[in-house]
Amino acid sequence: MTDITLLIVDDHPVVRDGLRGMFAAEGSGFRVLGEASDGVRGVELALELGPDVVLMDLRMPGGGGVDAIAALTRHGARSRVLVLTTYDTDTDTLPAIEAGATGYLLKDAPREELFAAVRAAASGRTVLSPAVASRLVTAVRTPAAADGALSARESEILALVAKGTANRAIAAELFISEATVKTHLTHIYGKLGVKDRAAAVAAGYDRGILGRT
Repeated sequence: MTDITLLIVDDHPVVRDGLRGMFAAEGSGFRVLGEASDGVRGVELALELGPDVVLMDLRMPGGGGVDAIAALTRHGARSRVLVLTTYDTDTDTLPAIEAGATGYLLKDAPREELFAAVRAAASGRTVLSPAVASRLVTAVRTPAAADGALSARESEILALVAKGTANRAIAAELFISEATVKTHLTHIYGKLGVKDRAAAVAAGYDRGILGRT
């Protein structure tokens, strides 16, 4: 039986070492091809090495996981991406899955659950932790928001804009690229019917998105 090949993308060396050791201790069945400490390098290695599964953290300085997943999707990478993170909020789970992640698992998952998730991801099956699955079911069952309503991420960015935070600083705080911030701003402007940051903030207060002045 051919080993499932892996790439580990996480900004914490201890986490990478722990995962590598865990898969090595499992014996045959898994083989770690490489490691990366940020999403940008993770994309480069995934395209170069072509692992079966990429274990991807989300919030990493130097390049976040969602942008990396989207880049791999754009490049048509053969690798399946299994998100392995400590975050399970809507602003993390939904963008990652929309970007193309095959699965989403939390770091406190038991090792056998992780191994099973990697095997499932390698075969193309969707894997979700119970907490994430519950969130997605809730999101699907919740009636669609009215036209013009901002997503959780867009509201988060608008709130930072209201504080006078520059795009680069927003990107750093949310662990996304500056280009992604600009894309979100474009969507925000379109939904609010405005053309610039100041008008977006004014509209945000007027509509109660940012509270009331």
